[in-house]
Amino acid sequence: MSQPTHGHKHDHDHQHEHKHAAIRGHAHGGSCCASEAPATVRLGAKASADARLSRFRIEQMDCPTEQTLIQNRLAKLAGVEALEFNLINRILGVRHALVGDEAIIEAIAGLGMSAEPLDGPSSAATAPTRKPWWPLAVSGVAAVASEVAHFSGQAPSWLIAGLALLAILSGGLGTYKKGWIALKNRNLNINALMSIAVTGAVLIGQWPEAAMVMFLFTVAELIEARSLSRARNAIGGLLQLTPEQATVQQADGQWREQEAREIALGARVRVRPGERIALDGEVVSGQSSIDQAAITGESLPVEKAVGDKVFAGTINQAGSLEYRVTALADNSTLARIIHAVEQAQSARAPTQRFVDNFSRIYTPAVFALALAVAVLPPLFSAGTWFDWIYRALVLLVVACPCALVISTPVTIVSGLAAAARKGILIKGGVFLEGGHKLDFLALDKTGTLTHGKPVQTDFVPLDPAYARTAEQIAASLAARSDHPVSQAIARPALEAGEALLEVSDFHALAGRGVRGSINGQVYHLGNHRLVEELGLCSPKLEAQLDALERQGKSVVLLLDATGPLAFFAVADTLKDSSRQAIEELHALGIKTLMLTGDNPHTAQAIAAQVGIDQARGNLMPADKLQAIEDLYAQGHRVGMVGDGINDAPALARAELGFAMAAAGTDTAIETADVALMDDDLRKIPAFVRLSRQTRAILMQNIVLALVIKAVFLAMTFAGVATMWMAVFADMGVSLLVVFNGLRLLRK
Repeated sequence: MSQPTHGHKHDHDHQHEHKHAAIRGHAHGGSCCASEAPATVRLGAKASADARLSRFRIEQMDCPTEQTLIQNRLAKLAGVEALEFNLINRILGVRHALVGDEAIIEAIAGLGMSAEPLDGPSSAATAPTRKPWWPLAVSGVAAVASEVAHFSGQAPSWLIAGLALLAILSGGLGTYKKGWIALKNRNLNINALMSIAVTGAVLIGQWPEAAMVMFLFTVAELIEARSLSRARNAIGGLLQLTPEQATVQQADGQWREQEAREIALGARVRVRPGERIALDGEVVSGQSSIDQAAITGESLPVEKAVGDKVFAGTINQAGSLEYRVTALADNSTLARIIHAVEQAQSARAPTQRFVDNFSRIYTPAVFALALAVAVLPPLFSAGTWFDWIYRALVLLVVACPCALVISTPVTIVSGLAAAARKGILIKGGVFLEGGHKLDFLALDKTGTLTHGKPVQTDFVPLDPAYARTAEQIAASLAARSDHPVSQAIARPALEAGEALLEVSDFHALAGRGVRGSINGQVYHLGNHRLVEELGLCSPKLEAQLDALERQGKSVVLLLDATGPLAFFAVADTLKDSSRQAIEELHALGIKTLMLTGDNPHTAQAIAAQVGIDQARGNLMPADKLQAIEDLYAQGHRVGMVGDGINDAPALARAELGFAMAAAGTDTAIETADVALMDDDLRKIPAFVRLSRQTRAILMQNIVLALVIKAVFLAMTFAGVATMWMAVFADMGVSLLVVFNGLRLLRK
């Protein structure tokens, strides 16, 4: 009977370099130039024992351009050690040893940005301050008027130019400001390219077109920002699930309303029918049904009684409950889910890394090409300077890889949010995207395929006169272990209220059982493997054990120094969802392997019942790890499903580690790549389908963006494309890929 093996995930090779890194930092804001960069940036300052973390919300920080500016500026401040960027929520964390935050705020202000200090721990996104609508309206009216005046052929040139200038200044000052900052720092983002293109159009006398291009760009950017806010706020809305106050029993026995953040551990809280539960806890009085959809994704309410766990953000539907608080507001299951997804939004998926690397080469290359188009043809051919400069300006507008850069983050964030709504917590884009590669899934048995609450089915004393004593000794040893099989053996005695014997020198034997001394006599309680290791097995005993094991039962033996005294048979029950989950995995082309510490006969019996392809028994944690290594050696892409702790080595080595029933546990969310918030194994095929859909949308967006860029580059060289068309092509494709990515939120 295997015992829990505690451990942490480790990176094993370069293939898994991103697997268990701390995921914190940034993702994308609401600008078309948004891109991802390293979440945490270490600066030159030496680590100080007095260092502290200050956090600021910077509304203007929605693009890696601003990140680079801030990084370069703060790197010059003595005492600043590291920066943590969260672009999706526009939050900057500064680890420093400065006396106050004033120097940091002043340095950021020098970049034309405002840093608002954050006192609380929450990093959830807030709605950005809405800009007044009238400047954009003025810009639109003036741009249209300039076009009408130009086409009429009657208006003076100064009126056309004046109206165009009004349109550019009223709608494009923000673009010019950002463009100037980018150019000063040698960054060619969309704001810089648009500023150059519009200014160039003005200089060659294309006033109406310059005005309309700036207006259209501003409108498209506004639509894109609003669309991206859906992805940005997809998880932030979970914060609204927890009530700010709860009814708490005071020291004098009275019940009073109290701020949830001020409620202490162990406090007794009352929740009435229809109310949301404010904090995680354990029911101490009452019975009710709870809607846990926000946490586990379960569609049906779950019955709760005394001793059951309840989670913050869930809804009490029927009776009145009282519960004891087991986690503070900032450490509730819901808070940890929100924090994990916010961190996950910062982890760059493989496609995002490709796009970032591509855009670093693509944009400067097209900018250089635009310069060549403006200068070389007029010098070496009969073309006019005006025509080729105009084509170069169109190229500048086409040059920005906005659609490419924005397509990956919005798709990944939408996928993460869609999964979280279903009770599937994915720790980063790399894992969401990597799920489509899986072709083999290894599964633990207890608690994964089965309910994890086995019951004792047989007790066979080898000496009937010694039966009562053997039961008492076995229950006393088993009660000291938290393994489900041990608990099944101890449960009858505990439920009967029988006194247990004093156990000394107790040891857990990983993968085999336990050992302890009772009244000076050493006893072992363990599995078939332990008996063989101790050299106490016999052909007669083998036959007895084999008969039970072929029934799918786990056999545990009580032994002293002379040999076995009695054996117990324990059986677990399959979850109703396990068989369907395996069928769905097979339909997706994924083969399955069960890894268990139980004997091979039990493993084969359970595997046959549930439809698993292969099964291995008598496995210790190191053996499960070796099984994963064997699958890798055969060229498979392997996932592992377990409880997040007992199977730590195998979970760590697998390409994707899935933790079952993570809700309420302290470690599963932190140790797994993907945490299933309830016991439903069918969420793994749902995850695989979501991963494949995400991958398909990423590929669609990249192909769409590249094809349209190529078409417009060709049209520009042919002299067919205009600046209007370039803006529609660039911003239009950006909007298309954003809307395509947001489709995942509707699935």
